Amino acid sequence: MTDRKFYHIPKNYLLLVAGLVWSAAGVNIIRIGITATHRNWSFLLAAAALAVFGLFYGLIFHRLIRKHTVRITGYDQERIHILRFFDIKSYCIMAGMMTFGILLRRSNLWPAYCIRTFYTGLGASLLMAGAGFLVNFILEQRATGKVSR
Repeated sequence: MTDRKFYHIPKNYLLLVAGLVWSAAGVNIIRIGITATHRNWSFLLAAAALAVFGLFYGLIFHRLIRKHTVRITGYDQERIHILRFFDIKSYCIMAGMMTFGILLRRSNLWPAYCIRTFYTGLGASLLMAGAGFLVNFILEQRATGKVSR
């Protein structure tokens, strides 16, 4: 299998790949958050996690889903490399966020309950973004007649 086209998939399936990757990232970030401390959740910490979720999903990820869906469905080619569910800018942002997150946790600048609150809200917004991509995949499949209603 030395053919370079081996990793090319139908362009609409990039939405499925994006949904699965974002969902897996969300679950992993939620796991990191929840296991950061064994301290009980208070109303204030739960409200803060919901605020983090709202900020990230409402201000960033909701628009990002739309942007990448338009980009993916707008490709001229029918088969696209599997890693093109992101563009270069998004891969750079993802690498920066991962690096910042690792450094933040390793630095012990934030107490564990803050890490748990922030990561749980962020992870939930990533998981919701994954669900958004999966919904767009299903809608795109229906629009192209590849899935029955």
